[in-house]
Amino acid sequence: MNSTSRHRRLTAAALTALALAGTATACGSGSDGGSNTADSGTYTIWDPYPQFDKSSAWAKLLDSCGTEAGVKVKRTAFDTSDLSNKALLAAQQDNSADVLIVDNPVVSTLAEAGVLTTTDDNKLDTSKVDPNLLAAGQTGGKTYGTPIGANTLALYYNKDVLKKAGVDVASIKDWASLTAALAKVDKAGKKGITFSAIGTEEGSFQFLPWFWGSGAQLTQLDSAEGVSALALWSDWLKKGYAPNSVINNTQTTSWQEFASGDYAFAENGTWQLANAKKAGFDYGVLPIPGAKGGNAAAPTGGEFVTLPVQSDTDRYATSQKLVACLTNTDHLYDTDTTLSYVAPTSEVQAKQVAANAELKPWVDAVKAAKGRTSDDLGTKYPKISEQMWKAVQSALSGSKSPKDALAAAQSAVK
Repeated sequence: MNSTSRHRRLTAAALTALALAGTATACGSGSDGGSNTADSGTYTIWDPYPQFDKSSAWAKLLDSCGTEAGVKVKRTAFDTSDLSNKALLAAQQDNSADVLIVDNPVVSTLAEAGVLTTTDDNKLDTSKVDPNLLAAGQTGGKTYGTPIGANTLALYYNKDVLKKAGVDVASIKDWASLTAALAKVDKAGKKGITFSAIGTEEGSFQFLPWFWGSGAQLTQLDSAEGVSALALWSDWLKKGYAPNSVINNTQTTSWQEFASGDYAFAENGTWQLANAKKAGFDYGVLPIPGAKGGNAAAPTGGEFVTLPVQSDTDRYATSQKLVACLTNTDHLYDTDTTLSYVAPTSEVQAKQVAANAELKPWVDAVKAAKGRTSDDLGTKYPKISEQMWKAVQSALSGSKSPKDALAAAQSAVK
């Protein structure tokens, strides 16, 4: 995509999508501030990691990649949602960063708005990236950028609670066996499962593994399969296997419930690994099962490294060198360890598991994962997601049946 227009008109779809979208896994807040005023020897990189200051390993990696490419790197860190809006405005003013690292659901929105170059244009090598992870940065048959890492969801479990309830975790292979395990835990006087069903993107993010695990597709929210997924959650609440608090739980408050030591299971992500080690009880991790077995596709979190459109197309060659440096095998391992991400390539994933066997179930979950904007949904996803979380709220609160809640959601999407 080669546009040299100084003031781009951003599409209404792009602006609406960014207003609705919010990452479920974002961390940190604040901004270094600044603008893109690069000269020929300075290249700007915008990222969503304000938690990492100039002394961090991440900042030092950026500087070293600049040195390797023979340029100076000017880094600006933004909060995730702020970064998306800044990227759109900068593109409109022909003042984009040379390298832009954004949450993966935003890639298709920026691409459809004409902000990003394709890998055909910028020559980024994505040949080693797992296809299911790369799909989050694809729209209209083209690829925009490359993932720097991924996280996703799985089930943490409390080994002591399951042992006292007489549950063998190896027996949990599908929804029926998971529900049977929850019944045993409940009978033993403990609590079953906690998750986040809050009325935001975070709630959709947590519902998606069950929705996709049923065999449902986001293009048809009210399919029989989709209804079965929402009925599963609704039935858990009715039977007391999951607490009513899930309706307002964020992933953070849901984790706090699990950390109390009373729950058998918690749906959460790789970003809780450090907290899991501090919880004070033995835990394990289980990929979320599909309705009839196998691992359900959970949504991928994590960012893509992209190259925005520049009027001076000669800059692309150096920008490509910077991205290649950030995403080579050695640097990916260090970066993804810092970010608590699973690497996007099988080669680095194997290196991660060799260094830390606890990452094996997470690598398995990531390999089964799916981008929220995959299936070429692009800017349609935020509207679908909004109706999904509204349906979840309606069903879990008891105001509508799962079938009626999803029927209303599908009607609203159309």
